[in-house]
Amino acid sequence: MTQALDLVKFESLTPEAIARACKSAMDGCDAVIADVVAVPAGKRTFANTLLPLEEATELVAQASGQHAFMAYVSADDALRAAAREWDEKLDKYMVGLSFREDLYEAIKAFAATDEAKALPGEDARWLAFELRDYRRNGFDLPEEQRQKVRELFDKLVELDVQFRKNIDEYEDGIVVTREQVAMMPDAWVESLAKVEEGGETKYKVSLDYPEIQPFMANCPDGELRRQLFEKDQRKGGAVNVGILEEAIRVRNEIATMLGYDSWVAYRTETRMAKTRDSVTGFLRDLRGKVTLKAAEDLQQMHDLAKARSGADTVNIWDWRYYHNELLKTKFAVDEFEVAKYFPLDAVLEGLFGVYQHILGVRFTEAPEAPRWHPDVLAYDISEAGGGDPFARFYMDLFPRPNKYGHAAAFTLRRGRRLPDGSYQFPVSSIVANFTKPSSTQPSLLRHGEVDTFFHEFGHIMHQTLTRAERSRFSGTQTERDFVEAPSQMLEHWCWEAAVLSSFARHYETGAPLPKEMVDSLIAAKQLDSGIMALRQLFFATLDLAYHSPGFDGDTTSTLEALHGITGFPYTPGTHFQSGFGHLFGYDAGYYGYLWSQVFGDDMYTKFEATSPMDTETGLHYRKTILERGGTVDGDQLVRDFLGREPNSEAFLRGLGLEV
Repeated sequence: MTQALDLVKFESLTPEAIARACKSAMDGCDAVIADVVAVPAGKRTFANTLLPLEEATELVAQASGQHAFMAYVSADDALRAAAREWDEKLDKYMVGLSFREDLYEAIKAFAATDEAKALPGEDARWLAFELRDYRRNGFDLPEEQRQKVRELFDKLVELDVQFRKNIDEYEDGIVVTREQVAMMPDAWVESLAKVEEGGETKYKVSLDYPEIQPFMANCPDGELRRQLFEKDQRKGGAVNVGILEEAIRVRNEIATMLGYDSWVAYRTETRMAKTRDSVTGFLRDLRGKVTLKAAEDLQQMHDLAKARSGADTVNIWDWRYYHNELLKTKFAVDEFEVAKYFPLDAVLEGLFGVYQHILGVRFTEAPEAPRWHPDVLAYDISEAGGGDPFARFYMDLFPRPNKYGHAAAFTLRRGRRLPDGSYQFPVSSIVANFTKPSSTQPSLLRHGEVDTFFHEFGHIMHQTLTRAERSRFSGTQTERDFVEAPSQMLEHWCWEAAVLSSFARHYETGAPLPKEMVDSLIAAKQLDSGIMALRQLFFATLDLAYHSPGFDGDTTSTLEALHGITGFPYTPGTHFQSGFGHLFGYDAGYYGYLWSQVFGDDMYTKFEATSPMDTETGLHYRKTILERGGTVDGDQLVRDFLGREPNSEAFLRGLGLEV
């Protein structure tokens, strides 16, 4: 059974092995597709048309999930470069496959059969989605125009790969003396890169999350905060501004050729929102609701700044600092003191305890599992009642040079029904950048990192607990503006006193998290919720503006024009968009984080009505949401779980707004 969970031997991969595996996957896919298109007229069936198509594309999906994945996580420069090259080739190959006229004719011929018209739920949905995708690829257009659309999609793949590469490999920061970071714990300072200048040991604070975020929240020197902030706002480099603007031009050209008025219209058609008007209306309505709360938040910061230093202004590089000062003074919450109660082993214990209990599963460490770096952890998943493992997940939790710079869950192998009737075991991985252990202490996670951990692990559960029959709908293969909802719901456990108290313990003494600290942490949840909501609204509105009619092609001037949404003025000379990785992948879809949070918060009300650790509700959640993946529309998933129509009341309450 273990062998069925093992993937490629990551530790022995070479650039040549990646090339062979990816080339073999494409060749194998070609061979199967050749058989599909060769089926004689009048002989089309589900078994000789759609099913082989899934088998063929699965070869490419697994090559991508295991070999091309190394572009995001390998510490070896040559291996990472080879993986990135083949990541682009595989993506282009799949674009080409989706433009094959002979394959389209084969699927269209099958769709006309009586068997196709009688297909049951998931398979009927699969066929409908295939035909929809061909229409959205321009198969109603003349061949010459269709070929142009394909070339443009290929170009987007190239731009995507380069944009992400420039972010992941971008290195910058500020060099400080020990005195300038005197407010930071010794272990945090020890984790920084050392720089020798004039016989003095100094320290480099990089743009990695475990370094920049605590620094911005704790450094009392506003000038140092400004310097680091401005460097972070230029992440990816000016070259990425050009790449992004070219990508936006290409996206708009595709949308126009396909008959849409914008890339937003093209992208939202297949999402819960359906139309640009729905998205703009949602964002406008939410902004109107949170503006007053944000104004109160900003005034509170201004008052503190005035009292502390006589300053009349709180700049955008100041808000994390004053937010943290309010946490400490108003709520007695010190993030470094809190972090002492969240050593990684305790967080893992608590995380696993929650998910195993409510979802009826068991996680067992898999020490023999192949892995790509010594820091990586691997676990197998089985039913709580026993039995063999049916899924596996990896955890790659700490930053290292050139690694993927955010936090995300990657599908390495999708769950699906195999031709012999068995189920293909899904495998996924968290890739994150949490606080590293030092020579004197273990990895101590700030509460925000714990929240991120619970969120990303929710994606892992979505991907590995899937029971979708077809890979097309496996795991997180849902609408992009719904996919975050299941994980956003699972963040709520990080704010439950009983849950936190059950696992948080001091890394040295083992003492439990004090009740007053838990209470303070929870009481502070809505601190600056208006400012944070406006930041998300700014990101979503900016993304939407870039991809809507009327955009003039200058991403920086648009950013400057919209920056006031944040409540802070734009910082001249910066170009935040160059490091905004979500503009590829979530392009014209960043609104989905706020959109889906409405549903995630509403779903949690089912647990509020019983108990955060209610297994019956948890199993209902597993069956109606996680296992079904994208087999039905997101709004139907939510209705089935809630037993009613969803609403935004819980979401607004969570921001501290009256409903």
